[in-house]
This record gives sequence, C-alpha cells and structure tokens, in this order.
Amino acid sequence: MVETRAAPRHRVTKPAKIEFGGYKRECVIRDLSITGAAIEVMDQASIPKHFNLIVPEDNLKLPCTIVWRRGFRIGVTFD
Repeated sequence: MVETRAAPRHRVTKPAKIEFGGYKRECVIRDLSITGAAIEVMDQASIPKHFNLIVPEDNLKLPCTIVWRRGFRIGVTFD
C-alpha cells in the first residue's frame, strides 16, 4: 500500500472533546499527525463537518474539517 498522507501519523490514545454549537462531546484520538487525526466517537452522525477539537492534555483547541466517516471513527484535517 502506498502512503498518500501529507504527514506521518502516530498511533495514540488521547482523550479529547469535540466542540460545536455550544456542545461538547467526549471522544478519543486514535492517530495523530501535524495535519490531521482519526477520532473515535460514539455518535458521529450528529457531528457537523466543521468543529473544534479540544485536547486538554496538550492544552490545544484545533479547528477541524471532517474528510471521512466510518463506523465509530471520523478522519479530520486541521484548518
């Protein structure tokens, strides 16, 4: 398989929150790079295309855009 990502991803298990429209939803970051991430979230169908990803452990608030959805995971790029 040929790697087509802009930056290498690293497997992680980081607790985070998805923030949109005044709501915050718990999630877990499963892999991470400087350009994006794969996020595991229980009810991803209600999450809009654009949201903020809050990573308390790293004191980060990152604007994101969803690029794919599969099962309980979503793939995002950082805006």
